[in-house]
Amino acid sequence: MTQFTTPDLYDEHRDHVQVADSGLQHFGNKTLFYGQVVTVTCPDDNSFAGNILHENGEGKVLVVDGFASKRFAFIGDMIAERALKNGWQGIIINGCCRDIEILATLDLPVMALGATPRCTTKRGLGAKDHPVNMLNTTINTGDWVYADVNGLIISNKALF
Repeated sequence: MTQFTTPDLYDEHRDHVQVADSGLQHFGNKTLFYGQVVTVTCPDDNSFAGNILHENGEGKVLVVDGFASKRFAFIGDMIAERALKNGWQGIIINGCCRDIEILATLDLPVMALGATPRCTTKRGLGAKDHPVNMLNTTINTGDWVYADVNGLIISNKALF
């Protein structure tokens, strides 16, 4: 994997990138990751997130829009293990995750607003490829995200 820091990427590309406001926490064992975005919306229902992680995720990062809800966890250990098995580069959640003691042992980067033990209800609600508005950014399918311990940068083109 290419080594980088988000401060260096920002300094080099500041006029062409978005930077997410502070608020995301790292829950996976890995904190450095990047990839091309696939978005899903999950209105108190993580069905779409769970389903898309059955697909090949090589080079991709799933951005889950839980609409900043801290009521439900949109990703847990079983879904994270599925993502890892299918080669996803990471998961970013505009909401919460759970099973964080297990996520901390997996080589899958997971960033979320927090953690809660409550899972979502499964009703098949949600959509793929809708813009995700979070932390004063807009993330679209096809964008590129770059993350490390300093934060998250979003670009509409690959930076390297």
